[in-house]
Amino acid sequence: MDKALNVLGSNLIDCSVSPMTGFYRDGCCKTGAEDFGTHTVCAQMTEEFLTYTKSKGNDLSTPIPVYNFPGLKVGDFWCLCAFRWKEAFEAGKAPNVNLNATHEKTLQFIKLEDLKKHTIENVD
Repeated sequence: MDKALNVLGSNLIDCSVSPMTGFYRDGCCKTGAEDFGTHTVCAQMTEEFLTYTKSKGNDLSTPIPVYNFPGLKVGDFWCLCAFRWKEAFEAGKAPNVNLNATHEKTLQFIKLEDLKKHTIENVD
């Protein structure tokens, strides 16, 4: 399998292993044909975003033990659906992202300059 790349064109790094994230639950925002939600944006949760996404019907803060989902809290990193991040961005509620851990496929849906406005790294 080829090494996945991030939105900056370098090797994709892990987003979070605690809590374990990623469509494949491997800590990385990798994607594939079966990932219909395109869970490629490594984002750091904020209260504002968690409240926003819950209001849209996607409660990420409540644990769901049957799916081994711990529920997210402020400060946690999580591989978000690119469409949800873009929706939150357009509503002024987007969480910050780790560009080094955000998969390059994200750029099919979100402009790099928009991601850079919400980066946790120093990027030119």
